[in-house]
Amino acid sequence: MSGPTRQQAQQRADAIRTFRGELARLEAEGVLQLDAGQQAGLQAHHDALLAGYAASYDIDRDSRARQLSLGMRVASFLGALALAASVFFLFYQFWGYFGEMAQVAILAGSALASLGLTVWIQGRDPSGYFTKLAALVAFACFVLNISMLGQIWNLTPTDRALLPWAALAFLLAYACDLRLLLAAGIMCIIAWISARVGAWGGIYWLHAGERPENFFPVAALLLALPQFVSHARFGGFDSIYRIFGLLCVFVPMLVLGHWGHGSHLDLDPGTIERGYQLAGFAASALAIWLGARRDWGETVNTGIVFFVIFLYTKFFDWWWQLMPKYLFFLVLGLAAILILLVLRRLRGTLYSRREGAME
Repeated sequence: MSGPTRQQAQQRADAIRTFRGELARLEAEGVLQLDAGQQAGLQAHHDALLAGYAASYDIDRDSRARQLSLGMRVASFLGALALAASVFFLFYQFWGYFGEMAQVAILAGSALASLGLTVWIQGRDPSGYFTKLAALVAFACFVLNISMLGQIWNLTPTDRALLPWAALAFLLAYACDLRLLLAAGIMCIIAWISARVGAWGGIYWLHAGERPENFFPVAALLLALPQFVSHARFGGFDSIYRIFGLLCVFVPMLVLGHWGHGSHLDLDPGTIERGYQLAGFAASALAIWLGARRDWGETVNTGIVFFVIFLYTKFFDWWWQLMPKYLFFLVLGLAAILILLVLRRLRGTLYSRREGAME
């Protein structure tokens, strides 16, 4: 049986820390008392687990280490962006000094070298911070490779370039367990599918965004994929797929709810706008209900955000010109309180159902 992933090891370490805190409270309250042998055995078992995880995965063993790791993740992300930008501007700064063959060799060499460096670092970096730096630089080099080779040979820009970009992003994301590159790969797929759908409808691929409904097919794909492909060993991957899938549903609905001329439907723009406004409310409410039922926190949060956005935009359409400003914002505040009450009621209902199912 293969060992746990770094995220699973971190979750186990967090559970141990929480268990120790609760056990200390129970002992202080006189609810549970372990004898000296049990305490020593439990302590030794947990210490051995934490030591093994720390040696293999560089996990955070306490709250102070966790705070430092947050700063390290931020520094890793900013450093990766800075290095990728440095590579980009380095190419453009000295590009004109090289001949055509030298340019091709530099592009191919940089892409292969950065990919090889990522593989080498990934095998020696249990924390994953330096792997993220190298992987993002490798992805940036590959994107530059494809785009600048097209410029060298004067090729017509095409949406097909998004496919190899997405392939490398997914490869690095799954090989190195990197959610940032998974998001990059998903965005490439979103752009490619929406461009293809637009091209089939007679729209030039760069203008596919002018028809927001082009994003609905990729939304269905992203929302369905986590249901059929297991990501048990990749923490947070399912959530990223669902978030981007919901964005590809709600953002087009929000746009079409106020710009009916952008729809493929041969209907009156006003009718299209009203229809998408109602669909936006229904879809966001469904996301909240389904996310709460399935314990998908990101789905609940995304649904709440867009439900509030849909609601507030309708309030603006109805009452901004009619009401005094103090009264308008009072209505917004009361609406927020009503939403809180409804969500609290929903939470209580779901909690009662879980208790009933456990009995």
